[in-house]
Amino acid sequence: MNAPLNADPAELAKFSELAHRWWDPESEFAPLHDINPLRLEWINGQCPLAGRRVLDVGCGGGILADSMARRGASVLGIDLATKALRVAQLHALEAQTPNIQYREVSVEALAEESPASFDAVTCMEMLEHVPDPASVVRACATLVKPGGWVFFSSINRNPKSFLFAIVGAEYILNLLPRGTHEWSKFIRPSELARDCRQAGLELVQTRGMEYNPLTRRYWLSGDTSVNYMLSTRLP
Repeated sequence: MNAPLNADPAELAKFSELAHRWWDPESEFAPLHDINPLRLEWINGQCPLAGRRVLDVGCGGGILADSMARRGASVLGIDLATKALRVAQLHALEAQTPNIQYREVSVEALAEESPASFDAVTCMEMLEHVPDPASVVRACATLVKPGGWVFFSSINRNPKSFLFAIVGAEYILNLLPRGTHEWSKFIRPSELARDCRQAGLELVQTRGMEYNPLTRRYWLSGDTSVNYMLSTRLP
């Protein structure tokens, strides 16, 4: 008997509904377009992408996956939101993005099918949308080759993140559609670091991401109180 999918149907429906807007830099997905260069440089600075086989877990419409492929990686993007994946595939065709593929498959199923297959795994802005984040972390660790990199990003769970990531971003600044996030699903860096250690991953770096709504500028810092990223390696 198949294990139940580690996915929330309401979350998948939410992102599928918005799929046609994914590549519009002025749409609800503008923050993803704005932060993507930062994420890409941070990943590439630790794990140069050219010539590597990379998996992007929860790839959505393909913003990060597409940019990693253009940096010379051979990229597989996976997601369970069917419409978002179709948008990603269509964009890759239209933009003639090299060395990129997309599949509708769960990370746990892919881990059973293809363990130790990737030089790097990215899982960004996804863990706070699934019922069992630790299961995703374990699957990512299974999928990466020894010595390979796994990159995560999520949102801290504290009063400040409620104020900034939900009240501010969704209700005041309208940066994101209302209901994009649930505060109770946010993950403290210490919790994510624990899940990584339990999955056999070694923590390399933690970075915070800050935002100025007046200039619409994002930057990396040591402040992990709201948005943050972790880089890890499999020994």
